[in-house]
Amino acid sequence: MMSLNAELALDDKKAEITLTDFDSKVIIFYDKSGLNDINKGLFLIFKDKKFKTVQATPDLNNIPTADTVIQIIPPKTLDNDYLKQCLTNIGKEKSLQELIETNEPSQAEMYDYLSKLLLLLEKFGFTFTQKKRMPAKAQHRWKKTLSEIEFFVDDFHSQATVIWQKRNEFLIKKGAHLRPSYSLNKDGSVGLGARMGTQLRDEQKDKIQNFITTEDIILKSVNEVGLFLYFGGTNSWLVLKDNNGQTIDEWSKVKK
Repeated sequence: MMSLNAELALDDKKAEITLTDFDSKVIIFYDKSGLNDINKGLFLIFKDKKFKTVQATPDLNNIPTADTVIQIIPPKTLDNDYLKQCLTNIGKEKSLQELIETNEPSQAEMYDYLSKLLLLLEKFGFTFTQKKRMPAKAQHRWKKTLSEIEFFVDDFHSQATVIWQKRNEFLIKKGAHLRPSYSLNKDGSVGLGARMGTQLRDEQKDKIQNFITTEDIILKSVNEVGLFLYFGGTNSWLVLKDNNGQTIDEWSKVKK
């Protein structure tokens, strides 16, 4: 676990943190009128606590657009220009680990300092990279016409005919062929899909013989159908298809 030794002096205009392990200071200016000694270190420009740029000398044209300026006074043993380059790269979505792997091992002190600096800024709520927004999960809606369509599975060593007969009812017609075995994780452990699929099969074991279903089976979702038939591991909305190759996803996805 990484630790950081520091001393804090705080007033209405700024927070001044002394990194005692490195003979370094980090000054967070909440009121930019207090920014007067601009000839030392580097300056990080933040807006809404999101990183915008790093400057050796703060550009007065950029200062009004920032809500916070952070002055970094690094140890005298470190190269300011190289530190600026590293911070710029981190602001462009590069991780510290990537910088370490692609640069000279002689910069070990720089990387150690950077790791502590980034930890400090993170604890004060300042981030260099924005979290990427995950695409919204597709929504699917049942309609009565779906109950009249047969969807087929013929993949992942399994075969089945499935009907989405009610909103929370998927009927797998008897005679479905189940995937006989599952793959292990790289470390030799049993994956979540395999465990859940095995549990679903155990609940229906009186209707399965030699990996073939002997009766119709009703499950609650497309996800359960995939787990039951082939232990999941893929987007089952794209696996179930009608006679014309149209997926159940295409039939039921809510258009936005």
